[in-house]
Amino acid sequence: MSEAAVPGQVPQPPPSASVATVEEVVRAQLSKALGGRRGMLEAAVPTLLFTILWLTTRELTVALGVSIGAAAVTLAIRLVQRSSPQFALNAMFGIGIGWLFVRLAASRGGSVDEQALAYFLPGLIYNSGYSVVLAVSCLVGWPLVGFMVGSVTGDPTAWHANRQVVKLCTILTWLLAVPCLVRVVAQAPVWFAGHSGAMDADTAVAVLGVLKIVLGWPLQLAALGTMVWVLSRNSTPVDPAEHVDLT
Repeated sequence: MSEAAVPGQVPQPPPSASVATVEEVVRAQLSKALGGRRGMLEAAVPTLLFTILWLTTRELTVALGVSIGAAAVTLAIRLVQRSSPQFALNAMFGIGIGWLFVRLAASRGGSVDEQALAYFLPGLIYNSGYSVVLAVSCLVGWPLVGFMVGSVTGDPTAWHANRQVVKLCTILTWLLAVPCLVRVVAQAPVWFAGHSGAMDADTAVAVLGVLKIVLGWPLQLAALGTMVWVLSRNSTPVDPAEHVDLT
């Protein structure tokens, strides 16, 4: 039976856990989220195939079919190897949403160019929404990274009683928001220019495809590298009663 929680105190992790600081908690959670080189490839290859095939064949169905097929193959390999299908599923989900937006554009009488541009619209919407959620969570004093700490300690909100933990998690949450903001700032003008005719549609699709890859994992890794650097400098105990060193 677990001990009773003390009001205002962040509960200790279970005895079997070796987590001593917030930094360890966040580093562990981030390592799970990355997926390594394989996870990065599974995310990038379908978009790369879609962009190349659309630009070389102008066959939207072929481009979508091959990108979906590539994601399905990676998922099948994951299942056969009995490894985590998380990143393959993420790729499948992203392509599926892109395909849905393409179908919606077609059903509304959109041209082939408009349909191709529609493939990139979900990413813009996602990054816009995610950056807003992350920013708002910081502005209201409940940074989302803090809930990573809560998922380990067993209490999703008790971490908020520790001002040092809130400060650290706010910095880390802003760092997570930066890649999303950069993607929106870089891609939105291109998408609108292609959609309005101010930019050639093929050029817009090519630029969006390149930006989606370049501003995908590389940008995310840069942000996470900065987070690791921040985490390596600090030692914030999960238990606020312990000594806190934020120098």
